[in-house]
Amino acid sequence: MGWMMSETPNVVVVGGAGYIGSHCCKGLAEAGYRPICYDNLSTGHRSSVKWGPLIKGDIHDQRYLAEMIEKYRAVAVFHFAASSLVGESVSDPEKYYRNNVEGTVSLLRAMRDASCKTLVFSSSGAVYGCVDKDLIEESEVLQPINPYGRTKRIVEDMLADFGEAYGLATICLRYFNASGADIGGELGEDHSPETHLIPRAILATQGKLDDFAIFGDDYATPDGTAIRDYIHVTDLAQAHVLALKHLRAGGVGGCFNLGTGRGYSVKEIIGQIRRETNRETPFVIKPRRNGDPPILVANPGRAKAVLGFQPRYSDLSTIVGSAWKWHQRAT
Repeated sequence: MGWMMSETPNVVVVGGAGYIGSHCCKGLAEAGYRPICYDNLSTGHRSSVKWGPLIKGDIHDQRYLAEMIEKYRAVAVFHFAASSLVGESVSDPEKYYRNNVEGTVSLLRAMRDASCKTLVFSSSGAVYGCVDKDLIEESEVLQPINPYGRTKRIVEDMLADFGEAYGLATICLRYFNASGADIGGELGEDHSPETHLIPRAILATQGKLDDFAIFGDDYATPDGTAIRDYIHVTDLAQAHVLALKHLRAGGVGGCFNLGTGRGYSVKEIIGQIRRETNRETPFVIKPRRNGDPPILVANPGRAKAVLGFQPRYSDLSTIVGSAWKWHQRAT
């Protein structure tokens, strides 16, 4: 009852028990908001919900979702609930269009029913596809190359249309490579199966993963391996809070890249793990995966200028060090 009646503003976080969503719940709490986690726990973890109540519910349950948004008098919604494996999106696109597009339609209907008009959406750098530029800007033509990226682009378009027609204030945050773990050690990355580079490399270093592969060592990059822009998940959480404050202050919405403007190769990641742990990471080289560009690095200038975004923890040592500590603690 206290969560409903308190003067602390409530934010419903759909998908708040997942990796990025849970870190954002902590960021909201530290910024003076109360996160109301709404999650079906299909991939999220009950143990990651620590800063507000957990409402177990599905994004497709429009009526219940609307009831919860209204019950807690939410000032805004954060939307993280989505299927997010690129390979699976190719083999099972129906799942991705249902969860990511239809699920968002259900959420938007619920928000209209509950008269909530502020939304921060978890988008992705996957909306860009293969871009032959050193730094990707928001003005780049969107040409996603897989169903996952296409669902994110569709939702971005849908949010723009809802804003025009219904006055919905939205910001779409296009993440590049979310990584690392909570600096305080309370949260970390725990997917099943694990697909992201850094946790897979750490698991291989710990002797818990036998098939860690580098996909391609013949790219036109300094060491031949693909280069990506890694941003610490705590910095991502801070960007969401800044986006919320911007919208609540009447700021104009839109799309923002979240990255650092600096890329690291797969071999540089492995080298950093060696420096952090004094251990070797066993790996095999496999052919490139179709559609993997050599370099994907964000230009984060717009988020810095408009939102005041300034990454604090996204140096490679902090990213890898925090992730290693989390995986050691989780063993």
